[in-house]
Amino acid sequence: MGNTVAREDFEWVYTDQPHADRRKEILAKHPEIKALMKPDYNLIWVVVLMVLAQLTAFYLVKDLDWKWVVFWAYVFGSCISHSMTLAIHEISHNSAFGNCKAMWNRWFGIFANLPLGLPYSVSFKRYHMDHHRYLGGDGIDVDIPTNFEGWFFCTRFRKFIWIVLQPFFYAIRPLCINPKPITRLEIINLLAQLSFDVVIYYLWGVKSMFYMLAGSVLGLGLHPISGHFIAEHYMFLKGHETYSYYGPLNLLTFNVGYHNEHHDFPNIPGKSLPLVKKIAAEYYDNLPQYNSWIRVLYDFVMDDTISPYSRMKRQLKGEVKQD
Repeated sequence: MGNTVAREDFEWVYTDQPHADRRKEILAKHPEIKALMKPDYNLIWVVVLMVLAQLTAFYLVKDLDWKWVVFWAYVFGSCISHSMTLAIHEISHNSAFGNCKAMWNRWFGIFANLPLGLPYSVSFKRYHMDHHRYLGGDGIDVDIPTNFEGWFFCTRFRKFIWIVLQPFFYAIRPLCINPKPITRLEIINLLAQLSFDVVIYYLWGVKSMFYMLAGSVLGLGLHPISGHFIAEHYMFLKGHETYSYYGPLNLLTFNVGYHNEHHDFPNIPGKSLPLVKKIAAEYYDNLPQYNSWIRVLYDFVMDDTISPYSRMKRQLKGEVKQD
């Protein structure tokens, strides 16, 4: 439990991220992939149904014993909440209404945010676009852990705690690495969320509120789906910074596991990413990949050579444009 990992700093690289070059190669060889660059209108109805499912759950748990509220918050609420964060991820790429209706996507993201209990959607969009443009960029990409995280969470037990606390680090990290001025849309997101939370508390009480908030925290912490946080970009193999996962949990996560494919083609909805892999199989089949996010979490904790430092990091050059 007390073993300290060997890595003491990030893996600094001085090359551009591989995704832009691979996208050019693939499109030159498989131009038919351009036909997949269109909105996924089914996403709208899936999100509406998920919001209704959580509203139904808020009602059903209001009179349960606390042990059952906790049980359902982890078993059901956490899955829906985490899935909804990945629906918001899809919406941040304008997958619901398309690029020509960007503001429709922003408003829909605020709606999708409601059953999570905490305002998230608008800020996520701003930072996530930086993650795609400047993958691993020092001081820009807030998906990269802080130096404190890498330094402190360096034993098996501490790495386990780091996984449990992941939602808190994802919330605090932008304020430490790359704080941005608050926008009008973020204020609207906050006010809409607070109003929704007050209504839920007024209608159904503290147990429904607990179910909502606990489901969000538990779903983003020690949870099988949370393996994607580590699987996507933590360097289990030297020289590889993005990894795909092709297991069954993609059904709950809008195919976020197809992560190489997603970074190569961020304007293709998750629904179509398996087609990208099928069409351009020669580019993806031989890349490192996972079939179990649970195994990723286990290996992250137990492998003494892996830690929050196990990320590629870049010193950006030239002009940096942020949302």
